Amino acid sequence: MIFTEKNRRDVLDKIDTLVAKKFYDPKFKGHDWPALVESHRDRIMTKAEPPEFEGAVNNMLRELGSSGLGLISPKTRIASKNAISATFHDCETEFGRRWVFQDVHAGGPAANAGIKPGDVLMSIGGIEITPADKKPLFAMGQSHNLVIEKVTGTSKVTISIPVAKHSENPCAVPDRVRVEMIDGVAVVKIPLFPGKLGIDFAAQVSEVFDSQLKSVDRLVLDLRGNPGGGLGCLRLMSILVPGNNPIGFSLGRADAENGYDRDKLPRFSRIPRTKFEVPWLALRFVGRKSVVLVTEGIGARRFHERVVVLVNEHTTCASEMVALFAREETGAQILGSATPGRLVSHTGFKLDHGFTLALPVAAYMSWTGTRLDGTGIEPEFNVDWSYSDSRHDIDTQLSDSVKLAKSL
Repeated sequence: MIFTEKNRRDVLDKIDTLVAKKFYDPKFKGHDWPALVESHRDRIMTKAEPPEFEGAVNNMLRELGSSGLGLISPKTRIASKNAISATFHDCETEFGRRWVFQDVHAGGPAANAGIKPGDVLMSIGGIEITPADKKPLFAMGQSHNLVIEKVTGTSKVTISIPVAKHSENPCAVPDRVRVEMIDGVAVVKIPLFPGKLGIDFAAQVSEVFDSQLKSVDRLVLDLRGNPGGGLGCLRLMSILVPGNNPIGFSLGRADAENGYDRDKLPRFSRIPRTKFEVPWLALRFVGRKSVVLVTEGIGARRFHERVVVLVNEHTTCASEMVALFAREETGAQILGSATPGRLVSHTGFKLDHGFTLALPVAAYMSWTGTRLDGTGIEPEFNVDWSYSDSRHDIDTQLSDSVKLAKSL
């Protein structure tokens, strides 16, 4: 189908209207939204091919300076932490300045292709990729041929990426929860909070902590490279405290404009046990953008007050919410590198010609009043990731977090 001038105008006008009415900040983060659209309109309208149109629209949307905002399609190349369950670090290597694999989550497309932390990316699809050029991006539902440099030499690998289940938040799903005991400390690695409500994920978290970790008295929660996800994170936060603690609340556009009383907002305090409860939840929360999250009150644990949360620059969205809650409400120690501050609630709006607008419709504020979007979390203990250590299978951040947990 030809992407006509009328098609482009219709899509752009719908984006203009959606952002104007539903973007969570009524002040548009200090920007004049109508003027911003008009300043980009002529340039956008010249893009006759959908990929170029998409890129021009996203150049406009980026000027709002908000995470979770963008125009995407099934062919959009997306960040590696979502597409292949792996992240990259910009490093000086023996091969020059290169992208190096940093977090590689078990069960994800990169790990399934045999890639490990410390492997050096040389090219994708025969095209050399360096930090000076661009970030490595990947399309869902496709296979990508990579050349990488391992410790043992040059290797050609093919990464097969599944089709995205959710158009507004496309991602692969790696192994959900992994547990390792190191020097008497339980290390729980969570690479993603899958599912919108997280029913299956919550059940797995409960099973792990109730059966495998019932007697542990020190915990390291490894959220490095976790891009966030759905409400399953509530179960994890509920594991960290014994009672029904307010976590924070989302704040939608209407309440941001008209004012609100957080104590009168509806409260979400329990993940449903089965999908049969979902219709009842939908009736209760339909149309509500401002909602308070409250922990589920599932009892005391021996490791309470002896928790270390491990984060890095790829820890975003719901995983930042977990880390912030652990710090503010449980006194957990944060170790690693600063998170980027990308925490908003976004919704996907389907447009014509296969496009979806991912639009932030609610801000997030912790119960103590902290807002993370654009700010992030600075660890109490800054420990950088090391390329040279990773080449020798050494994880300094992890070993330091275990030492810290043992000292608590």
